[in-house]
Amino acid sequence: MITAPTRVSLLNKLADLILQVDHPHPIRVAIDGIDAAGKSILCDELVSIIKRRGRPVIRASIDSFHRPRAERYRRGDNSPEGYYLDSFDYPTVVEQLLLPLGPSGNRQYKQAAFDSRTDSPVIEPLKLAPIDAVLLMDGVFLLRSELIKHWDFRIFVDVDFEVAISRAIIRDVDLLGSPESVYKRYRKRYIPGQSLYLQSAQPQMHAEVVINNNNPEEPELMVVAFDKGIHPDEDSKYYRRIRRKCYA
Repeated sequence: MITAPTRVSLLNKLADLILQVDHPHPIRVAIDGIDAAGKSILCDELVSIIKRRGRPVIRASIDSFHRPRAERYRRGDNSPEGYYLDSFDYPTVVEQLLLPLGPSGNRQYKQAAFDSRTDSPVIEPLKLAPIDAVLLMDGVFLLRSELIKHWDFRIFVDVDFEVAISRAIIRDVDLLGSPESVYKRYRKRYIPGQSLYLQSAQPQMHAEVVINNNNPEEPELMVVAFDKGIHPDEDSKYYRRIRRKCYA
């Protein structure tokens, strides 16, 4: 875990913003971004900070809501469309997790539905969320149309594709077998699939906060105010934003 002063300041400011959200139900926070952006690390760091402030935390990941392997790879192992369109079971995410924690929910939820390692469903009992709980969920594609309206606070962790690939080559060797295999999979499946997501869902347009995480020791937190009069296509990164840097 990185504990540089600038990152600590960012994490505390981010926790401030999340805990300012005031609803009579658990606060549902999405931590979105491309593969290897640093979403899981950020999420885990926020868990500790928010717990220390006295709020119960529910930690979840989109990786616990995969679809079966046969469905995920029905278009081919390296299909970008398959990665974007077939990877996750969004109706189950909504029905078992996001709706129960929302305005009309009974707060009885499940954190997981499918284990991709064993390619089998996860059987777990319902849990009851405290009314003041904070759901912190990380994963790719969290701000797509099936999920977007169910979040109370949205974070997009932004990194360059080349930075993501360099991290993945270190992180994913055990999973994919070799640096060459990691590079091939990212170039053929993950990066093109993420490009489809960025173009179609425009997640940065929907985030309350965008974090530039190219350098994790000196991340940049931006509370975003969008110029609604600008068409997304007029900007090379699909959006134009007014940046207000925030550090504690």
